Amino acid sequence: MLIQRGASFRSSEITPKSVYLSRRKFLAGTTVAGAMLLAGRPSWETALASPQAGHGRKLSGLVKSPFSTDEKINSFNDVTHYNNFYEFGTDKEQPATLAKNFKTYPWTVAVEGDVGKPGVYDIDKILKLAPLEERIYRHRCVEAWSIVVPWIGFPLNVLIHLVEPASKAKFVAFQTLYDPKQMPHGRYAGIPFPYVEGLRMDEAMHPLALLCVGMYGEVLPNQNGAPLRLVVPWKYGFKSIKSIVKIRFQEKQPPTTWNLSAPNEYGFYSNVNPKVDHPRWTQASERRLGEIFKRKTLPFNGYADQVAQLYTGMDLKKNY
Repeated sequence: MLIQRGASFRSSEITPKSVYLSRRKFLAGTTVAGAMLLAGRPSWETALASPQAGHGRKLSGLVKSPFSTDEKINSFNDVTHYNNFYEFGTDKEQPATLAKNFKTYPWTVAVEGDVGKPGVYDIDKILKLAPLEERIYRHRCVEAWSIVVPWIGFPLNVLIHLVEPASKAKFVAFQTLYDPKQMPHGRYAGIPFPYVEGLRMDEAMHPLALLCVGMYGEVLPNQNGAPLRLVVPWKYGFKSIKSIVKIRFQEKQPPTTWNLSAPNEYGFYSNVNPKVDHPRWTQASERRLGEIFKRKTLPFNGYADQVAQLYTGMDLKKNY
């Protein structure tokens, strides 16, 4: 079962020491809160049992995260009606309408590859892995806009530890659901499906990387990646894959959808970097959704103090 602990390696072996110690300190501070929360966890069977049941479902007893930004949060309407989810249309406004009847329960995630505990896991078991935190993250999209969202989830590294990757697993690959019957507009998207993404293992282990199940105190809306998505705030938004159905641990770097579709425009790492322009627009500035004036884009989207050490010695223009 996923709730068994004891990975085949220590997080200090694959994570920079400063990150590892930060995570230890954070977990120590949330142990008591987590125990209290697990006893009163919302009923996910009820919340996700039908296409509309999860919408507006409140999540209580959330742990406040020390990783949150203090920037002004975008409105719920902004974040739920301006989406990149090509399976439900390429216009930003389409997913809110076209994903309305997307079935997100029952839901399973396959864990595969170089891992000690492979299997197909039900989302209810996944959601019992750790107490849910609310994290307010800023995000930067390649189309020169940004948003600030209060996500709800738990660190990806919790799941990684529990499924026990082999030492040779250097990367984590992700795959989203693609169901043409539920997603007929995907045929017009111009990119291959199912959507795939990937992280290097130390990136996936970083405590900022989040497996997300909600936002704004509620279960995730369909158009925002229900029922389970990734949030990687120091990278461009397309790296935060939605509606995950497969997680694979492997030795070689996995393919990613936008790198396959336009390798001259989108790299594997896709860290927010104001010095690397998109071929068709500058990345040096951005406009916060709902605002008029632009602001300067920050390296690693403002999370450089936390993640820059992951890329020590790398040419971040060449390794974009």
